[in-house]
Amino acid sequence: MDNFFSKALAKTSRMNFALLFVVCAIACIGFVLLYGAAGGWEPYAIKQMLRFAVGLVLMWVIAITHVKVWSRYAYIIYIISLLLLVWVFVAGHIGMGAQRWINLKFFVLQPSELAKVALVLALAQFYHGRSLMAIHTAKNMLTPLVLIGLMFGLVVVQPDLGTGLVLSFIGAVLMFNAGVMRKFFIGCFALGAAVIPLAWTFLLKDYQKQRLTVFMNPESDPLGSGYHIMQSKIAIGSSDFWGKGFMQGTQSRLEFLPEKHTDFIFTLLVEDFGLFGAGVLLGAYTLLVMIGMRIAYRSSHLYGKLVASGVTVMIFLHAVINMAMVMGLMPVVGLPLPLVSYGGSSMLTMMIAVGFLMNVHIHRDSAVPGGVNKFNAR
Repeated sequence: MDNFFSKALAKTSRMNFALLFVVCAIACIGFVLLYGAAGGWEPYAIKQMLRFAVGLVLMWVIAITHVKVWSRYAYIIYIISLLLLVWVFVAGHIGMGAQRWINLKFFVLQPSELAKVALVLALAQFYHGRSLMAIHTAKNMLTPLVLIGLMFGLVVVQPDLGTGLVLSFIGAVLMFNAGVMRKFFIGCFALGAAVIPLAWTFLLKDYQKQRLTVFMNPESDPLGSGYHIMQSKIAIGSSDFWGKGFMQGTQSRLEFLPEKHTDFIFTLLVEDFGLFGAGVLLGAYTLLVMIGMRIAYRSSHLYGKLVASGVTVMIFLHAVINMAMVMGLMPVVGLPLPLVSYGGSSMLTMMIAVGFLMNVHIHRDSAVPGGVNKFNAR
């Protein structure tokens, strides 16, 4: 027992405290905004702080567990994640017109959030054991596509097209980082462009088509589908460098701004704290991404490189898409702002992702069985 605690303490002392500080700073910004959204600690801020505390514990446990353990059980984690996505259709909780949640009584779980991390672990494990030459065989090109496609299909039919596209992009980034040739991605892009008309006609639901058309012209339905984005743009556009002051934003205080504690929390930040507040949060996310990529670069094994780059890209995508969405630069897809938006599944998933970043940092020089050092071979 003493040996366990001494090892845990030694690993804890090797954590990346710069990363921990940035994560805590971003989360604290979220607590302040959630306090302002509700006009007090209840009901959002207190619950979010408790979730963050649980997330810190999960992060620490993941970080100090040897990287070879996560490598060994990567496929099992992926299968469990798939089963949870299937469970959504069997006994899922319906909310806001979609069946995406599992009600566990003490917690409402959104499996599609956890699926992103599970996909990263599975793809990292797959490529870790294969050389650059081997990954271009037909079998080894097809397997990652199946891993991505299974999760993409189960998420899209919930329906959650935004998360499905994020899963696809994360998978593509990991395949590229593993060494898959550029011409493969050029071919996939050309194929995707070719099937867009078919997807529009046969796959997209009416509300998804409406989101795309409203994105091009929100004023076409100002009291319906365009209401969210128009109010968001009014709130952002009416602010200045310093903002209107904490809890003084007109659109949010007068309840014109919808979902101000979840998808549109960045709008709340800009209205209250202006360009300065937005710059602080953008700077924090930029620093987080830079630290994540540095951790990936310094890992001596391919598994760590792919895990660290994968979860970093996941956090980056969520931040960029959410901020672009509320500014009218992208269609509304319902992706939360990492570590800031209110939501248990999102917060815990992001803390789990940070835990794996920490894990790669602590075990950057450890041996991971079954790997091929492809980066040195280039």
